[in-house]
Amino acid sequence: MRCATPSTRPREQTVPDPLLSVDDLHVSFRRGAVPAVRGVSYHVDQGEFLGIVGESGSGKSVSSLAVMGLLPASAQITGSIRLGGKELLGLSDRRMSALRGSDVAMVFQDPLSALTPVFTIGRQIAEALTLHDRRLSAHAARTRAEELLRLVGLPTPARQLDRFPHELSGGMRQRVMIAMAIANDPKLIIADEPTTALDVTIQAQILDLLQKAREVTGAAVVLITHDLGVVAGNADRVAVMYAGRIVEEAPVHDLFASPVMPYTVGLLRSMPTLGAHRGARLVPLVGRPPAPGSLDAGCPFAPRCPAAEDRCRTSEPPLALVPEVGHAAACVRASEIASGQLPRGEVFPVPEAAEHVERVSAEPPVLEVSDLRRTYPLIKGRFLRQRAGTVKAVDGVSFTVRAGTTLGLVGESGCGKTTTVQQVLELAGAESGTIRVTGLNTADLSKTQRLSLRKDVQVVFQDPMAALDPRMTVADIVAEPLTVHGISPDEIERRVLAALADVGLDPSHADRYPHEFSGGQRQRIGIARALVVHPKLLVLDEPVSALDVSVQAGVINLLSDLQEQRGLSYLFVAHDLAVMRHVADDLAVMYLGRVVEHGPADALFNDPRHPYTRALLSAVPVPDPTAEARRERILLQGDLPSPLDEITGCRFAARCPLKPLLSAAQQTRCASEDPGQRSVAGRQVACHHAEQTHQLGDAAVVA
Repeated sequence: MRCATPSTRPREQTVPDPLLSVDDLHVSFRRGAVPAVRGVSYHVDQGEFLGIVGESGSGKSVSSLAVMGLLPASAQITGSIRLGGKELLGLSDRRMSALRGSDVAMVFQDPLSALTPVFTIGRQIAEALTLHDRRLSAHAARTRAEELLRLVGLPTPARQLDRFPHELSGGMRQRVMIAMAIANDPKLIIADEPTTALDVTIQAQILDLLQKAREVTGAAVVLITHDLGVVAGNADRVAVMYAGRIVEEAPVHDLFASPVMPYTVGLLRSMPTLGAHRGARLVPLVGRPPAPGSLDAGCPFAPRCPAAEDRCRTSEPPLALVPEVGHAAACVRASEIASGQLPRGEVFPVPEAAEHVERVSAEPPVLEVSDLRRTYPLIKGRFLRQRAGTVKAVDGVSFTVRAGTTLGLVGESGCGKTTTVQQVLELAGAESGTIRVTGLNTADLSKTQRLSLRKDVQVVFQDPMAALDPRMTVADIVAEPLTVHGISPDEIERRVLAALADVGLDPSHADRYPHEFSGGQRQRIGIARALVVHPKLLVLDEPVSALDVSVQAGVINLLSDLQEQRGLSYLFVAHDLAVMRHVADDLAVMYLGRVVEHGPADALFNDPRHPYTRALLSAVPVPDPTAEARRERILLQGDLPSPLDEITGCRFAARCPLKPLLSAAQQTRCASEDPGQRSVAGRQVACHHAEQTHQLGDAAVVA
């Protein structure tokens, strides 16, 4: 009997097919007149994490909605979308509905809009389960929904099942969306800007949760975002989109180490970082992306690209491999950038700062807030209305804004930042405590004095489009404060044109309307309106949070220049600590209505002493994959307690990462004794054990 001899020929290794393949995808609207996506091709392997980044309007969300089959019937879609080898384009809505939620799931940007407001959380999760398994009983679906809420980290999941979406915080709602997404163990999860509107601490929890969902279900993840820091710490590969197409694609480490598309270079250089110093200049991307229906011949980025040549304006470069770096980019000068012939710093050089003006440092404080308190009654009952509790929105806040400096007010949503600002802007005194503006107690002002003082205190709001009247021209918007104060028409015209020029806008555009400007330009209009009355204090309420990072850089530079030129003082409210690193001289960190750490910004960034400050800093994404992989985050558990709760001891104790490391006696003190502010290492800290915060490690310390 002959035995078969083993073959000596090597076996061919087969590469598994991608989970998702998108090939030459085109999406247009208005019968092809508006091409939103133009020839996009990418793939996602099983278990892979792909990040898709780009400015607003680049086509990121449209391409992903095409994968989900959620575009309107008016959209014209061509190309190929294959999931597990199955072609999705052309499937009926019924067959796509069977795939959505089972094989592919989506986490939307705004969970409040994505969840049905009239159904409980439990009913909506159960519906996601029973739609794909008709045999599942109501009891089994509810039990599974409770397990899912526990898996995504919601406290008391059984109780949450009977709550409605509006009763949950933003972070809790997003966790519900992720629970629904993973309910049926999908093969692919698409997350469309899932952390855009969230605080950094909640953002860190959501990103950690997406990674956990990936591990639990084995699903691949496509993360759509404009924040390169988020991508750096989570993605395996990155695709950069601009004007409806991918312009650079690479493994995450390669993209951050050696970007070769000028647009990618500009995005990376425009990002604020915790490692910067106060006043460090950011690199803005001048201009705005082209409208989808008005693309010219050549590279769409050429009008904004400092490295553009004549050939860039004649034909659009394809996405092609750049041998020097081993990844693809759509730029005719990519090889020059990769080889160093065209240094990245020369493509987007750091702009010069405004000339420094020496000022007298002995000026009195512009704003003094002392022991400020603001409460609101909680009323229940439709007919027999009665007080059911008291909301302590602001509870003993004190800080000072020195002349010509910036005080940064930071903290999570619900900590009392906005209420504090509103009390300052009212110029009508406070419920309790004292507010002094330029030395005047606002509680003692007459009506005439209050009107006069309003010229010294102006505000720039978070959403520039909502803050500007769409029916008024820019000239009328900027002139409105001057009209209120009785300035003559000739002087108004002169000041309006000067204010527009000061903020970098063309005065000849004064007769245009807000919708004719980009988001960054609209914010500059808001700043011009605030400056036109020559104020001493600007209250900036999240002035850059609604802007793309490329536009944000220009606004931050503008605010720094105006401060240098005019000696302005800023009360800068934000939740982005990387932005604060560039603008703040002093920092006040708020938690649940109180300031828990207050002092020089450099001291707080380099050596945070309150556990909450350290946790905030550790949650800020760093646009460096190597640094992100090396550092450890301090993840806060749960959400802010309710301001209705009566808390005996430290308000942060329930979430404090330092507390488990303390002795039993120290923990008892945290639970029973409310810590007041005390001086620690040159700043005021409301923590019994601020000297022991280093036990948490150096995750949040910025060198």
